[in-house]
Amino acid sequence: MSHLLRTERLSLRSCQMSDLDAVHQLWNEAGVRRFLFDDRQISVEETKSFIETSVVSFASHDYGIWLFFEHQSDQVAGFSGLLHSLQGSPSLIFGTRPQLWGRGYAKESTLSILRYTFDVLGSDRVEADVDEPNKGMVRQDDGVCGLSTPNG
Repeated sequence: MSHLLRTERLSLRSCQMSDLDAVHQLWNEAGVRRFLFDDRQISVEETKSFIETSVVSFASHDYGIWLFFEHQSDQVAGFSGLLHSLQGSPSLIFGTRPQLWGRGYAKESTLSILRYTFDVLGSDRVEADVDEPNKGMVRQDDGVCGLSTPNG
C-alpha cells in the first residue's frame, strides 16, 4: 500500500530512517519541542526510536508518521501522523516548522491523514489532544500536538 499523500499545497510521505538528521533537527527546534517533548531536547537515539517505531507501524498497520513538504520543496515543513496504541485507537500527532506557522499546514496535512485513516483503512476512531499552552492549536491554527512515547 502506498503511503504517499498529496494535498493542494503539500506532499506527504512516510518517515524513514534516512530522515533521521532532518527529523532530529525539526523535533529539537524550540517552537516544536515546546509542545512535543515538554521543551526537552531529545537525543538522536530517541529520534531514531520514534522513526523505527513508525516504520514498524507502517508495516503492521499502514499508518505511522508522515513528513510533509511544500510542493516543489525538499525541506521538511513538518510532520503529521498516527501512533499505534495497544490500549485502543491510534493517537494523532503533528507539528510544523515555526517559521511556517499560520499557513494551515498542520490542519491540511492532518485532514489528509484522517481521510486516509477513515476512508482507506476503515478506522472508526482516532484520539488527539492539544497541550493547553498551545493556544495556536486551540484557535485551529498551526502548531504542534504532543508526543509522549513511541508506543502511544
